[in-house]
Amino acid sequence: MAGRPSVSRNTGPVVGVLALQGDFREHLAVLSSLGADARPVRRPAELSEIGGLVIPGGESTVMDKLSRAFGLAEPLKDAIRSGLPVYGTCAGLIMIADTVLDAISGQQSLGGLDISVRRNAFGSQLDSFETDLDIPVLGAPPVHAVFIRAPIVEAAGPDVRVLSSLPDGRVVAVEQGSLLGTSFHPEMTGDTRFHEYFLDRVRAAQ
Repeated sequence: MAGRPSVSRNTGPVVGVLALQGDFREHLAVLSSLGADARPVRRPAELSEIGGLVIPGGESTVMDKLSRAFGLAEPLKDAIRSGLPVYGTCAGLIMIADTVLDAISGQQSLGGLDISVRRNAFGSQLDSFETDLDIPVLGAPPVHAVFIRAPIVEAAGPDVRVLSSLPDGRVVAVEQGSLLGTSFHPEMTGDTRFHEYFLDRVRAAQ
């Protein structure tokens, strides 16, 4: 989007984290530790100040309602269409999916990523789990992934690149154009490679 600053005066790229609900504080901390100028985003005007956006895990239904209540939903859709780099984790992946297969009545997504996702695909909070994933774009060693009431990608369009799947074939990490999405929570493990990968994308988009 024209006029968006690429780099802050004192640090690295300016990256927002949608801070309506969920674990946005953890993402802000990781991004800041990597040298980014990380800022919470709650208002439409703040979108013009960032070069990339992380949509965190949380409750996708609540995030959807709050984004509309705060007047953010349509500006976010416009930003995604304009090529703003966006990384959605867990609920954030649901938010940027074109299709939510088991959406509750009235639930909307921002769209942009040509995938169909299923919410809470692994069951309840009690069915949360951790596993190691091979993700070739990040190199070795495997990524230790934490799944908490996580979605899965059940279908992906021809322009979507699958970055990682579980051993049973269920897709849990994808990218398309300026959009990146994971079913799991990389902000919880101390492995910053996904955030670094996203920051590289933000820098390349400037």
